[in-house]
Amino acid sequence: MDTPEVQVASSEIRQPTPIAQAPQDTQPSDTPDVDMNGAQDTVNDRNEGDKRVQPDTILPDAQPAEPMGAAKESPGLSFLDYLMSPIVELVVGQGENETILTAHQNLLRQSPFLAESIANFNETNPRRISLPDENVEAFGCFLQFQYTRNYTSPGQDAAIDDSGEQLLRHARVYTLAEKLGIPELKSLAHSKIHQIDSTSSAEIMYARYVYTHTPRDDTTIRRPVAAFWASRSHFLRHESEEEFKKLCLEVPEFCFDVLSLVLDQKEKRAQDKTEATEHGTKQSGRKRLRSGI
Repeated sequence: MDTPEVQVASSEIRQPTPIAQAPQDTQPSDTPDVDMNGAQDTVNDRNEGDKRVQPDTILPDAQPAEPMGAAKESPGLSFLDYLMSPIVELVVGQGENETILTAHQNLLRQSPFLAESIANFNETNPRRISLPDENVEAFGCFLQFQYTRNYTSPGQDAAIDDSGEQLLRHARVYTLAEKLGIPELKSLAHSKIHQIDSTSSAEIMYARYVYTHTPRDDTTIRRPVAAFWASRSHFLRHESEEEFKKLCLEVPEFCFDVLSLVLDQKEKRAQDKTEATEHGTKQSGRKRLRSGI
């Protein structure tokens, strides 16, 4: 895998927004019950004009960031002061994928997770943080975001994600941002996921990653995956039946969530039909009563 390059525009450098001052509108909104009738109609054209957005879990699209301010612990810090802070060596990945990246210490300290490692630095040990379990490309996106407040990925201009790799790239950034404690990056990755059209095979790859890398209580990207498959499984599984079956066997929790939503919707339709029938019977009785007066 090619090592991601962090590019900093020389014409306009903006300061990083501190985590403590992240705007409230970047946080995930409360999630009401899933409305199966609101799901998108096709895999490649879901909710036209607002792609991949499920009605029950919508995060606001990331807005252009304001000029980046000082870190919470140093209110008077300028961006030049960030660039003058010591360089930290980041050993990301392991084996053949091990890559050494570097970044300025004060920018890394905006992550509570990395700040703990930085706090243990001393004069005798090198300024190095080992991250063997992290994805190199996703971590490169994190560093790019810290410097520029945005990130890019290869192939992002493709019309349709046939392989699922675009979905996975942004999903990896999302889970990394969650681990590092960078809510603005998490919201940005979430909004980028919604901008991708994909195939059923790509959706299966995405569903597998989400269900194996997010906690059960995640309603931002995990719940919409189950809701999407529950509403479209009647034809999606036929497009990739073997892959769908394999996913259900490998990740039973995914299968259970999808089945639960399907059965809930079936039960709701049956209940609505019963109530409509009872209502009609009562109306007939009242008409007969009036006709006998």
